[in-house]
Amino acid sequence: MRDNAAPGGAIGFAARALAFLGGVSLLVAALVTTISVILRWSTSQPIRGDFEIVSIASGVGVFGFLAYGTLMRANILVDTFTTWLPRRAAGVVDGFWMLVWAAVTLWLAERMSLGAVETLRNGMRTIGLLALPYWWAVAIGALAFAMTGVAALAWALRLLRGRF
Repeated sequence: MRDNAAPGGAIGFAARALAFLGGVSLLVAALVTTISVILRWSTSQPIRGDFEIVSIASGVGVFGFLAYGTLMRANILVDTFTTWLPRRAAGVVDGFWMLVWAAVTLWLAERMSLGAVETLRNGMRTIGLLALPYWWAVAIGALAFAMTGVAALAWALRLLRGRF
């Protein structure tokens, strides 16, 4: 692993794959919206359940980018109070906050995993025309949060070791 480069290997591959799938999901949402609007305009009949499809696809899409954003350290960094610190000290502070981010995202992953299981067990569905089961979307969110936590841990270890 090179300094100044995002962690690679399996972590990098998984984060990039999730981002790619998130992009595909957002493209699906855009296409459904476009086609539905055109159909509504031309035939007065939109795609049945377009709001349900777009809301789930958009949510899944956004989750897909979390790990990649963390991997690339493209998340919001507020360094107003650390710019005057030596590079090593700023790295330790950044490493600490990456550990906090990892803890939060891993906790959210655990909570969403339980939510996905509960949603599956209860047979919960979207409220709309299609009544789609959505446990799988919650599970994808849990996976995305878990991968984000792993990416944050990889960075935290590097930053705390002074490899930035």
